[in-house]
Amino acid sequence: MKRAFTLVELLVVIAIIGMLVGLLLPAVQQAREAARRMQCNNNLKQMGLAALNHESQTRFYPSGGWYWNWAGDADAGFGKNQVGGWTYSLLPFMEQNALYQLGADGDPGTESATQKEGACTRGSTPLSVFFCPSRRACKAYPAGTGVTNSNKVDNGGKSDYGCNSADTHSGVNPGSFSASKTYNWPTPTSKGVIFGRSEVTIGEVRDGTSNTMLIGEKYLMIENYENGGGSDNEPIFTGADVDTYRYATASYMPYQDRNNYLSTSYNFGSTHAGALGTVLCDGSVQSISYSIDAETWTYFGQRNDGKVFTLQ
Repeated sequence: MKRAFTLVELLVVIAIIGMLVGLLLPAVQQAREAARRMQCNNNLKQMGLAALNHESQTRFYPSGGWYWNWAGDADAGFGKNQVGGWTYSLLPFMEQNALYQLGADGDPGTESATQKEGACTRGSTPLSVFFCPSRRACKAYPAGTGVTNSNKVDNGGKSDYGCNSADTHSGVNPGSFSASKTYNWPTPTSKGVIFGRSEVTIGEVRDGTSNTMLIGEKYLMIENYENGGGSDNEPIFTGADVDTYRYATASYMPYQDRNNYLSTSYNFGSTHAGALGTVLCDGSVQSISYSIDAETWTYFGQRNDGKVFTLQ
């Protein structure tokens, strides 16, 4: 005679299965997060290599652009005359030259209809390399109110990474590209590597390329992941603005993303637990603990302070 399971035995089996699932689920989640973090680090690596290729061709790191109300202009070249931000200047070195060339009309001094249409198409295009997969999906998100040389971008690409402007972005806005020939540009004062109208050479990174941050994950308030709010309200390829740069000083320490804290942020940070990802001026990727001391963090952000430090 076959013996059937009793109710007690069935309940015991269900309880054991539930316990095993409870033990396995955190391990599965950790494995998935490890894979996402690896992809995030790979994004940083690609940016670092692109920046070094940019430096090899132009003899300086990508510029931070002019200001938030300017989109990239293929006719403006690289460096201090490029109105678009560092993300735009990296495109030709990331196999995205077609995207870079959108709107080219042969006239950098005029905001033509062709330029505005191309800039709008480009600004509306999300690229996976600029998204941390642990934070949000690669798609278009609500954007700002429009910029000088672009049609309005309602939903655009974003970046989960910011350049190292150290202590100031030196952003300026002369009104039009042609005005730059007569505009009394202020002398940049940033001690970082990428900032408004920057043309920083490797030789100017006197603290060493392996000791100075180039790009890092940027802090973002959790509520603003999807709505384009706070420090994430402009399309990705615009010039120097809080959307595209971050500070590294004792006043702007890195944080893990959180709710209802620093809506408009100049801080680096990320959604990852424990540490954020950065890429250094030599192209190497380095994780930085949120508990890094303020002095070391400041030295890490400055290219020429002459200070010796050790990253833990």
